[in-house]
Amino acid sequence: MLHEIDLSRVDLNLLVLFETVMREQHVGRAAQKLSLSPSAVSHGIARLRSQLNDPLFLRTPRGMTPTERALAIAAPIAEVLEQVRALMIAAKPFDPLTSRRRFIIASPDGSAMIPLHLLMVELGKSAPGVDIGLKQVMPDISLARPWDPAFRALDKREADIAAVTFGEVPQRFWSEVIYEEEFVVASRRGHPFASEPTLDRYCDASHVLLSASGDVGSFTGDALARLGRTRRVTLTVPHFIIALSVVAETDLLVLVPKRTLAAHSDRFGLVATKPPFDQGSRSSIRLVVPHAALDDAGVKWLVDCLRLIANTISLPT
Repeated sequence: MLHEIDLSRVDLNLLVLFETVMREQHVGRAAQKLSLSPSAVSHGIARLRSQLNDPLFLRTPRGMTPTERALAIAAPIAEVLEQVRALMIAAKPFDPLTSRRRFIIASPDGSAMIPLHLLMVELGKSAPGVDIGLKQVMPDISLARPWDPAFRALDKREADIAAVTFGEVPQRFWSEVIYEEEFVVASRRGHPFASEPTLDRYCDASHVLLSASGDVGSFTGDALARLGRTRRVTLTVPHFIIALSVVAETDLLVLVPKRTLAAHSDRFGLVATKPPFDQGSRSSIRLVVPHAALDDAGVKWLVDCLRLIANTISLPT
């Protein structure tokens, strides 16, 4: 066969090394990730340079800068390695009753996107050794795909599953809407806005905004701007539960998912009020998983578990 490559001479570990150096762009950090010495990583880069006939990475004061060739082959190499990993994982059986795996779910606020208490109850019954980690990722409304931070976390295998709301999902991912959500205004009991929820009172009030970065830009701000109105964001916090605790003790208002407020309203003494402006359609809570990861019996089991839990919850009236 013309141009046939002898794969017996190709070291798959070099592709793993390339992927790690590409991600870290630093020999020392890549060496730590791979449990190798920096000299071993440098030697591996030299072998890759010889085999691929390109410098691949240029040493700079800030680390290793990839060449155009390295940038061009990064995605194909990542895809090959993902397929190999999926093949190896698929060959290993998953038994939730005996598994000791830890799964990572990426979402803007796990307490709002995933019914954690129901998930943990289910794990206690059917998967007592399985652990769950939540990785906070926030949408970047300046991007064409605001949820690219979540997609990058999946690509880098920093998360097994992402729970996102709006926007386009790239074709390299499987996705499914598991339930719909709407937002309400949370306020302390006796707040003047709750008794007269007008747009004027909403805009005159001070507000809490969920923002991991501290940025006050938001879709609510954009919706108000289209009406020629503004609001003052007095406080930004990274989690809804913090926002609710602050709102309970002040005159601040916060927009939160209706299910989240229903779960904590009695504890904090809060009431829900419909926003005095059009929010558009309800938000769809969507699970996103790389296609290759669905060959992982453990990930598929967790997706099925979340889907089952979602089917048992309804939007509060």
